[in-house]
Amino acid sequence: MMILMIGFSFSFLLLSISLPYSLSSSPTYDKAFHIDCGGSTQSTDKFNTTWLADEFFSAGATGLVSEPLRFQNLHEKTVRFFPISSGKKNCYTVPNLPIGSRFYIRTFTVYDNYDGKSHSPSFEVSVEGTLVFSWHSPWPEDISRSGAYSDLIAFISDGEADICFYSIATDPPVIASLELVQIDAAAYDAASIGNSSILVNYGRLTSGSGQWGPGFSNDTDLFFRSWQSDADFRSENSVGIKSVSAVKKVINTDRSPNFFPEKLYSTAVVAKGKGGLEYELQVDAKMDYLLWFHFAEIDVSVNRAGKRVFDIVVNEINVTRIDIYKEVGGFAAYDWHYVVKNLSDTILSVKFVPVVGSPLICGVENYAIVPADLKTIPDQVIAMRSLKESLKVPDRMGWNGDPCAPTSWDAWEGVTCHTNKGESALVVSQIDLGSQGLKGYISEEISLLSNLVSLNLSSNTLGGTLPLGLGQKSLVKLDLSSNKFSGSIPESLTSSKLQLVLLNDNSLEGQVPEEIYSIGVHGGAIDLSGNKGLCGVPSLPDCPLFWKNGGLSKNGKIAIGISCLIFVCLLSLLIYICCIRRGRNDYDFGLPHELTSLAAKRNRYHRQKSLMTLEMESQHAKGFIPSYSSN
Repeated sequence: MMILMIGFSFSFLLLSISLPYSLSSSPTYDKAFHIDCGGSTQSTDKFNTTWLADEFFSAGATGLVSEPLRFQNLHEKTVRFFPISSGKKNCYTVPNLPIGSRFYIRTFTVYDNYDGKSHSPSFEVSVEGTLVFSWHSPWPEDISRSGAYSDLIAFISDGEADICFYSIATDPPVIASLELVQIDAAAYDAASIGNSSILVNYGRLTSGSGQWGPGFSNDTDLFFRSWQSDADFRSENSVGIKSVSAVKKVINTDRSPNFFPEKLYSTAVVAKGKGGLEYELQVDAKMDYLLWFHFAEIDVSVNRAGKRVFDIVVNEINVTRIDIYKEVGGFAAYDWHYVVKNLSDTILSVKFVPVVGSPLICGVENYAIVPADLKTIPDQVIAMRSLKESLKVPDRMGWNGDPCAPTSWDAWEGVTCHTNKGESALVVSQIDLGSQGLKGYISEEISLLSNLVSLNLSSNTLGGTLPLGLGQKSLVKLDLSSNKFSGSIPESLTSSKLQLVLLNDNSLEGQVPEEIYSIGVHGGAIDLSGNKGLCGVPSLPDCPLFWKNGGLSKNGKIAIGISCLIFVCLLSLLIYICCIRRGRNDYDFGLPHELTSLAAKRNRYHRQKSLMTLEMESQHAKGFIPSYSSN
């Protein structure tokens, strides 16, 4: 694990002694945040960079440097600090970032006796759960009064960047500004370096000019990098150094994926002495470093290949031979990089040894390749953040950022973590928050803590029902005693490997699952006392026949089902007797209305026919109707 000792190794810092700090160009990509830590209003500096009022922080308080006139910009004068009452771990969590993107992240840190205690604090800084900076008291006087910049390049996988501060002893961490700028995903040989490493700046040097870049001059850098003069990093062996400047435009600059600015290649230094040119870069041992070299043949006298040839020697190892003109011709940018593996010293030596002519260099960058620390499994991060809200965990406990990372820090207060079986991530194994004044409830997301072995929330004033998700197979110890939990004991607890269950002094009710009670029978410990509504096991009252766990028991539901079935059968029988049987009798002894009407019509017809026949016979007898007979 890397620890940057500010008091001894701070060559990666860009000192701000008299130059104003601002940003003067727009980023190439969509997302950029410039946060004035401690600032209460949005502001715009003289380079038209908009600084956001302080936001995205977890806690803390604001302060003002003791000598504000020393600083020319508002965002340099205000600070946010994190007293121990805010917890040992506090974070800026910047949301809504593109998932799977790379960001250039820069901080400006200053003390300037803002608290009147004349004691610069000791603290550490992590990015995405990986320790990157360490500040140890006392700071060098110029850094303490004037401040310093630290920057790095990190991969953001989940769309949310965590920049966290961890108090050493009881010192309050402090920060003046925070910037995040999206850069090209392929920058700085990302394909080889990978997304599982953070590039921490240990020196970004420009040759032949003074400090420049966003925050220090009007010169632009699309990645917002600032460049400092190489003069302070040359060794005593560098003699006959001469600065040269380009007399015409240098091509092949500001190109994807690194977008190195043209100004970087418009100046250079040439070593006229026999010893060549040598840099001594302060580093931390036992780490890998990425060296990025910048060249451009801007000397008009070198007009063909072979006129300027030199070797690059890193820690006495000849790593390559350079002929700039042969590679790209004149007035064209050329870059070459090299990785130093497992450096054993705290000085990284870089020499440019002449072969033909004099060595020339435009700039050098040195980045520590910091392996990303293990992080907590995302689902368990979700669960822990949900518990933070539901349990109303106080700020003083420092539940911010990743619950378990960095591994060199303590996990969240009351939380114990370990690596998973594949040693690829961190998992939460224990939560111990007894007697912490918690007043909320247990979130259902606790079911996501699939590696939880022990849970102690005793002696708080938590309420609500026990969540169904509280039944991890890994759970061995459960202490929820002396709270205000209500409802029944969930059946899900029976699937756990519980050996200790303390649910006493709550307001639980209903039947106790036999598997839970059997824990005490099989050598474990269980305490259910102080719950007037629990029943169904020895030492507790019997449960009502048809009532269990605050509702109908299985037998009660069966009884109600049978009763409903009997009722339906009786009702059906009654309907049969009253309706169907009665309909059949009506058909046997009484004709329907339609049949009665038809019969009446037939009777009337027959009567009329009979009357007509009688009348005709009567008239015939009287001679009114002639009679026809055949002769």
